[in-house]
Amino acid sequence: MYQITKLYHYYLFCLQHLQNIKRYVFDFLLCLPTSLFALLLLILLFYNGFSVFYIHIPSIPAKILPVPAGKLAVVRSDSSSSSSSASLHEKLASSVFYAVKEENPPVILKTTTHWTLLHTDNFSTLPINSSLKFKHPKVQKKNTKFKILSSGPKSKKFYVKVKKFLDNSSCKLNFFMTWISSVDSFGVRELFAIESLFKSHPNACLVMVSISLDSKKGNLIFKPFSDKGFKVIAARPDFDYLFKNTLAETWFKKLKKGNVDPGLIALGQNLSNLLRLSLLYKFGGIYLDTDVIVLKSFSDLRNTIGAQTMDFETRNWTRLNNAVLIFDQNHPLLLKFIQEFALTFDGNKWGHNGPYLVSRVVSRVGGRPGFNFTVLPPSAFYPVDWSRIRSFFQGPGNEKHTKWLHNKLKRIRRQSFTVHLWNRQSKQLQVEEKSILHHLMLDCCVFCNSSLSKKFASK
Repeated sequence: MYQITKLYHYYLFCLQHLQNIKRYVFDFLLCLPTSLFALLLLILLFYNGFSVFYIHIPSIPAKILPVPAGKLAVVRSDSSSSSSSASLHEKLASSVFYAVKEENPPVILKTTTHWTLLHTDNFSTLPINSSLKFKHPKVQKKNTKFKILSSGPKSKKFYVKVKKFLDNSSCKLNFFMTWISSVDSFGVRELFAIESLFKSHPNACLVMVSISLDSKKGNLIFKPFSDKGFKVIAARPDFDYLFKNTLAETWFKKLKKGNVDPGLIALGQNLSNLLRLSLLYKFGGIYLDTDVIVLKSFSDLRNTIGAQTMDFETRNWTRLNNAVLIFDQNHPLLLKFIQEFALTFDGNKWGHNGPYLVSRVVSRVGGRPGFNFTVLPPSAFYPVDWSRIRSFFQGPGNEKHTKWLHNKLKRIRRQSFTVHLWNRQSKQLQVEEKSILHHLMLDCCVFCNSSLSKKFASK
């Protein structure tokens, strides 16, 4: 009992001592000038606010290393290669320098006015409508029934519809595109990509493989092209037919049963990577992304894929891309691509099932007998890297930049078949007057008014 009483008295002593210290502190603060006291309170409030609204900035992920380099095949080794095709590839190889050792576009410090080209015929505005920040793809919930996997009566008629269209149209070349988004999101940029295709290939056929565009609203979108005599249709894909007798068939069945993790990247995008390979394997022809502007005819190209980047010192490619693919029906390289997709699918790694996939496979099969194909330098399909695409939208800002723009435009017109607009990085950008893209659009438009074109060209 004595010990408890002693502890209680000790507790009271400590409590009184703390109260005295508290009183001394307040007495000291009250003795301070009012302005200094207010400053202390302001500092305390700032500290409290900072601790509540603290923002964590994540570290930048490590740069992805490229796949092992491979040779740039200049001339195809297959006996069916024409002399004109060979000379074309030699010409491209001799101009590799311009694609890789390019000076940085001059920095424009002044603020320039953005503008949009106008059509006077069937489309109200021409492109080209991100900031260069990389945006993470939207996370998709697992165990969700994806609409893109659904099939119906139209899907089952896919083969008949496409085969009949291609056979009855007397096509010089067969082009394929895919559209995995809604019909309302098919905009002026995509329309211009089709314009440029038909400007260089008026006798070609285009099959737009899409669920949303194979509709009454989709048919209205393509009506201006049909009215002008161009051959284009939209067709809902039949995945079962397209993947049949390949490893993709087994992979797709597992996906529909929920036995494949779709990952964080949009499933539609990864299906598009597989769909383009299967379309060319079944039908043969040319696949293009809908943000690819066509500059000249592909008639001399066959079994071709393009390098996105290359090593200037070794003249070896370091990464390929799958935005432009040109292959014969049943080509063995396409089958290898499809097998790689099914066996190594990863829905969480950006580009793993697309550009990195074709790079992995080509690095393995390059030089092996039976795989006759050409890898063209970056100048052919990708004359501007995604990190520099903004420079193609900017008009001349000063004398140095004007000279760079003129020389770059001249090389593109001479060397390149396409320009990839890298939608993810450029979709919010607008074309400025007298920019590289402005000039290329005037070169490639189909619905442009002739007087309007002269007006723009003379500025």
